[in-house]
Amino acid sequence: MTSSEQEASVVATLRGLGIAYTRHEHPPVATVEEAERHWTGIDATHCKNLFLRNQKGNRHYLVVLIASKKADLKAMADQIGDGKLSFGSPERLMTQLGLTPGSVSPFGLINDRNHAVRVVLDRDLKAATRLGFHPNINTVTFTIAAADFARFLEACGNPVEYVVV
Repeated sequence: MTSSEQEASVVATLRGLGIAYTRHEHPPVATVEEAERHWTGIDATHCKNLFLRNQKGNRHYLVVLIASKKADLKAMADQIGDGKLSFGSPERLMTQLGLTPGSVSPFGLINDRNHAVRVVLDRDLKAATRLGFHPNINTVTFTIAAADFARFLEACGNPVEYVVV
């Protein structure tokens, strides 16, 4: 799937759910640090998205936290009741969410037909009014209302839980 097809798939999903979004183009960014310089003027809580797996490799997680926070994988594992967590390989990321490194996003859940990836959200995101995510490509950021993000997650059908980060 090309990057334009990836974005078109996200757009179609959001439109199908009646979710409004604002589109912001920028140069390719693979990390929060690279993206921060392009977020100026974008009114949203920006997020860091991590694709993780448990030690056995039989459970996968998409962790979404406020961009300025650091993920404590041990504390997170304790809260979600799993063993040691580590980053999933690029191959696992492609298999589970249809994404490549640098473009990890909750919008990748549209590619998880089996709803196997568990979504772990930073509890502080509950206070956000708008959120910013890549539409599965790292040259664009979409912002959506937090209430619409909750509707998107519900429509995807993946298990969702909140943690303290």
